[in-house]
Amino acid sequence: MMKENPKHIHISDFDYELPDERIAKFPLPERDHSKLLLYRHGEVSEDVFTSLPEYIEANELMIFNNTKVIQARLHFRKETGALIEVFCLEPVVPADYALNFQQTSHSGWLCLIGNLKKWKEGTLHRQLTIKGLPVTLSATRGECRGTSHYVEFSWNNADITFSDILEEFGELPIPPYLNRETEESDKVNYQTVYSKIKGSVAAPTAGLHFTEDVMEHLRQKNVELEELTLHVGAGTFKPVKSEEIEGHEMHTEWISVSRHTLERIVEHGGQVVAVGTTSVRTLETLYYIGIILQGNPDANEDDLYIKQWYPYSIPEEKELTSVQALQNIIDYLDRHHLEVLHSCTQIIIAPGYTYHVVRKMITNFHQPKSTLLLLVSAFVNGDWKKIYRYALAHGFRFLSYGDSSLLIP
Repeated sequence: MMKENPKHIHISDFDYELPDERIAKFPLPERDHSKLLLYRHGEVSEDVFTSLPEYIEANELMIFNNTKVIQARLHFRKETGALIEVFCLEPVVPADYALNFQQTSHSGWLCLIGNLKKWKEGTLHRQLTIKGLPVTLSATRGECRGTSHYVEFSWNNADITFSDILEEFGELPIPPYLNRETEESDKVNYQTVYSKIKGSVAAPTAGLHFTEDVMEHLRQKNVELEELTLHVGAGTFKPVKSEEIEGHEMHTEWISVSRHTLERIVEHGGQVVAVGTTSVRTLETLYYIGIILQGNPDANEDDLYIKQWYPYSIPEEKELTSVQALQNIIDYLDRHHLEVLHSCTQIIIAPGYTYHVVRKMITNFHQPKSTLLLLVSAFVNGDWKKIYRYALAHGFRFLSYGDSSLLIP
């Protein structure tokens, strides 16, 4: 017997009116003073985010996404005066994020190009000074891949890495729905306090509410804090344009989870509190990687890529407990003498999905008709309208810089 497949869900059923003035253009001066909506077993109330530790039980395991937003927008000006924006989305040569950032002469990325019609051919150049050193950065446009283009970057100073170039020359990308230019304050405000691993072009925004004080209060309560990495792509803002979600292609995102984190989840019975939808997507992806390894213990890294509809294709008799699935991954790492699992996920979580690892979720308020709203609806058993009506009626601020919620089905 197959589980319910959500392909024929109408995205229009996940619409609501979001006035522009309810979209938070900037965060609050103190990030942990945001409002916290509480959804507990069907009941809705509210508090302040500083009170979050009161609602997490001692000895629970909380998982954070430690990705760091890169300054991914690069600007070039042609000799004609035309301004070209090159928005780095995903490393290609080399494809590994860390290796790509360490490159000292060439780097290839899939990019979105602004003002594309003005860059039909030729190489763009920009003169830079980085660490007091003169650098000529060049960009050559390659083949089109969907809505993106391959762009080869090259520069003439081996003391400078691509990471240095982005840090000095790049602009931090903020969400398009903020309808404003990036400001200097965004360099701090649009990063979580625990961000470490460079690679995202959008922040895991549920984490923006956490401060060192909130983290310390959680530790004092013996809440265990662990991290994983999912690099958030620009596709996170991609609207669902098809009438049924079957016509929507989910973006693919790169994930990384250490053996230590996997072991801690197993020790907690395979159940966790997830901070943000990116942590949710990663944790639920792990379950299905464990399913693949159950049937194919010798799978290679490419085999472990979880495609969009894969979770809905598993017969009930092939399902595992979350602990069994995660133990399969640990055993896989042991066989291959690895400390970290690297994979990719395209998973779509929508009504009809059964959660396996995530038992509580911290998340912001999402755009109408978005895949993130589908994910939330699946978690609260379709009760998302009650949550969003309350938030709209009680002055909650929406989207990336807005307020937060703790969801306990």
